[in-house]
Amino acid sequence: MKRKKLYRITFSSQEKVYEVYARNVVQRDLFGFIALEDLVFGETSSLVVDPNQERLKNEFQGVKRTYIPMHTISRIDEVEKEGVSKITALSKDSNVSQFPTTIYTKTPDNLN
Repeated sequence: MKRKKLYRITFSSQEKVYEVYARNVVQRDLFGFIALEDLVFGETSSLVVDPNQERLKNEFQGVKRTYIPMHTISRIDEVEKEGVSKITALSKDSNVSQFPTTIYTKTPDNLN
C-alpha cells in the first residue's frame, strides 16, 4: 500500500511561528503564495488536551485550503509521520526572523 506524503511546514505570521502538517503543498492559483491543503491535526484523547493543538484546530477549522505568503515560510520538510502542530511566540532571542513584509518594489516604469 502506497503511503500518502506528509509535509511539515514552518512559517511566521503576526509575531508567531507556526508549525503545521499538510498532505499537499503546492504553488498555484495566487502568485507569491504557497497553498496548503488537507491540514493534519493529531487525534487527541479525552484525557489529554494540548492547548496549542486545540488553538490551531480552531484557527483552521473548516479550512479546505490556506494560502501562505511565500516569503513567510522558513522551511518545508517531507516527513514520515506527524508530530505535534504548534504555535510559538517569535522571541527576540530566536534564530528565526521574519522576512520583510514586501518583496516586490516599484520600478520607475510602473509609478503611474
